[in-house]
Amino acid sequence: MGDAVVHFEVGAADDGPLVRFYQDMFGWRVTPTPGLNHSAVDTVAGTGVNGGIGKSSTGEPWSTFYVEVADPQATLDKAVSLGGEIVMPVIELPVVTFAMFNDPDGLLIGLFKAQPRPEGAPGGPSAGEGAAVDWFEVLGSDAAATQAFYRELFGWKVDASDTPSYAMVDTQAGRGIPGGIGGGENPEARWATVYAHVPSIEQALERAEQLGGTRVYGPLDLGGTRTGLFRDPAGNPFGVYQLVP
Repeated sequence: MGDAVVHFEVGAADDGPLVRFYQDMFGWRVTPTPGLNHSAVDTVAGTGVNGGIGKSSTGEPWSTFYVEVADPQATLDKAVSLGGEIVMPVIELPVVTFAMFNDPDGLLIGLFKAQPRPEGAPGGPSAGEGAAVDWFEVLGSDAAATQAFYRELFGWKVDASDTPSYAMVDTQAGRGIPGGIGGGENPEARWATVYAHVPSIEQALERAEQLGGTRVYGPLDLGGTRTGLFRDPAGNPFGVYQLVP
């Protein structure tokens, strides 16, 4: 069994504009976390995963997803042995234990320690009309090397049989969200991020631009799926996709 992708985060030196951007963009419920420079995101989608919006301590923006693991320190050590670099050592807070590392391409990934959920505690996004975040993506400089790194680190099933440049990922965790891992020579198309499910790609990208974001690509038709990606006002990449007949 592999490790589940259970959370996403975006951040910047000034998180206020990002809170307003994502609230207006996707209809999410964003609640400040007491005592921290962070806000919790309930996507109000009824499915997928929730996330967070934070204030950067370094001034650098970030966009990433978090993987739930049994032992964050052991995972950090393994990531380093595979060519990664520790960005944030294991931090234990009353409600969560987490850490962060860069993969061999310098893409930021978060780790959560697996913890039992109290009985009756909410298990995911509230029901509603928000946009669900239910896909993650990593694009590195070399598809095969990036796929091998994450397969070895998290025990994921990475299927590149149809398109070697972009593999479908089943985390084999039985929860969390699936994703894709690819790569290529374009340095402008390297990121670790998530995708939100929207009714219309074109409308979503236009809305992102109206709110101060920048379109990176899309709409792109992939046979049953239409995708696109924008950068938010802080420069963080964030994807959108639409299912089509």
